[in-house]
Amino acid sequence: MPIHLPPFSRRAFLKRSMLAGAGLALAPSLTLAEQAAETESWALLSDPHIATDAARVVRGINMTGHLIAVGKEVLERPERPAGLLICGDLAYNQGTPGDYAQLLTLLHPMRAAGLPMHLALGNHDHRTNFWTALPAEDPTPRPVADKQTALLQTRKLNWFMLDSLEKTRQTPGELGAAQLHWLQTTLDAHPAKPAVIFVHHNPGSAENTGALKDTAALLEVIRPRRQVKAWIFGHTHVWKLAEDSSGIHLVNLPAVGYVFRPDAPSGWVHATVRDDGLSVELRSLDGQHPDHGRKFNLVWRPA
Repeated sequence: MPIHLPPFSRRAFLKRSMLAGAGLALAPSLTLAEQAAETESWALLSDPHIATDAARVVRGINMTGHLIAVGKEVLERPERPAGLLICGDLAYNQGTPGDYAQLLTLLHPMRAAGLPMHLALGNHDHRTNFWTALPAEDPTPRPVADKQTALLQTRKLNWFMLDSLEKTRQTPGELGAAQLHWLQTTLDAHPAKPAVIFVHHNPGSAENTGALKDTAALLEVIRPRRQVKAWIFGHTHVWKLAEDSSGIHLVNLPAVGYVFRPDAPSGWVHATVRDDGLSVELRSLDGQHPDHGRKFNLVWRPA
């Protein structure tokens, strides 16, 4: 079973925090553990790129500081989201054990506040190191061997979390035939509820060789299955909304960590599931960014 991090008790949080030396201004989380959740609301993150060294700076950004800032903002909402999903590139560069140990420390406050988490992998992650650092809470076999793949069922939506990590530190990604087969059969077994694909890599083409290599094969699976409404991804470190020719929404999440372009926001997305679609709001860490706080209502394509 892929890694799903459930909340843990206040006592366990305090013990872990002291052992880890995690004095990261965590007090707000201790008052929010009993806070009501927005059952159709989700915190969507991508590309935190957490390094073992908490002081590491890349492109002028301290990635640890950015994830702490995002966590505080999520926790300070009037109502906490039902869960948090991270769309890969959890680790800085090559997914060392220390990277994942630091990531766990930074996620402690949100877990202590009662926020369940679901983690995907990107091309800067290392699958074995990740699984070793974050053992699966559920001992049932993974649906696809050697892949971080899962179906997350909620009241209004099915999240299909896929694994596009082909090789660590190799820019393009690939799902592979086995994962695509699982996706097809699992979609066919759940036709009634809207489905969202959640995977690190962006759609690719012959001109975009750093993207998902088997984009065409994925589209062949999801386009005719009308319950699939959106493909959410990261990887590019930009914030962008689009639609493909069949009406599937393409949502490119911003990076929590560093950005590639000076005009691109870093931060997270607050998503709320509606009966007819998904509302998304950019939460930029730079409150002066022109897109900060902008909300978009995505309407599902017809069944």
